[in-house]
Amino acid sequence: MNTTALSVNVNKVATLRNTRHLGIPSLTRAATLCLQAGAKGITVHPRPDERHIRAADVPELAALVQQWPGREYNIEGNPFHNLMAVVADVRARLLPVQQVTFVPDAEGQFTSDHGWNFPTDAERLRPLIAQAHALGARVSLFMDADASAMAAARAVGADRVELYTEPYAAAWATPARATQLKRFAEAARAARAAGLGINAGHDLNRDNLTAFLREVPGVQEVSIGHALIADALEMGYSAAVGDYLRCIADAHGAA
Repeated sequence: MNTTALSVNVNKVATLRNTRHLGIPSLTRAATLCLQAGAKGITVHPRPDERHIRAADVPELAALVQQWPGREYNIEGNPFHNLMAVVADVRARLLPVQQVTFVPDAEGQFTSDHGWNFPTDAERLRPLIAQAHALGARVSLFMDADASAMAAARAVGADRVELYTEPYAAAWATPARATQLKRFAEAARAARAAGLGINAGHDLNRDNLTAFLREVPGVQEVSIGHALIADALEMGYSAAVGDYLRCIADAHGAA
């Protein structure tokens, strides 16, 4: 792996759209501009209350991403709520879902704030991971940076883990940053040793992304929404995506 893919989470675009009944800003336009600027994927998190992504948005964006060969569509959410029905609906329309990310959030939760627990969650996750595989999707589990849990995540059939990076982001401007980076690096090494791919996300931004990718080995994808969309309000989608790609390139030493 020579670099890290950037997947743009467009939930916050939907949040703004949902404040009125005008259909603006357009999710498909936002996703198109991000893909044109070089994003390698689009992420959505359709919660049961539809406070941002709505059920109708999901296949519409799948059809858009299908027009971009080599790009990926990632649908994340809780597999014990609405996620599996949403993914099954997209696949029934013969549209692609390259990745599903299982997130253990509660209905109505403000934002995702913790990963799966092993061994507690193992047996109930196993059949749902198999179901996602049968639908043709790679499975990533949203996980805290706990090196001891990575082998268990692989044992239930996960293909990747998404490291929950909020603790690192919160420590960015504090003396605890080095400790957090070490913790995430150890978790990433354990994931790779277990045969897992590595994603990362939550509160990554243009300030902290490069250092994270320099210190944490093997990160294949970062999913970034809130910070990137906030930057896009000031910079525009193309410039915002371009600057995140610069951060990634700087981390990997690209010219």
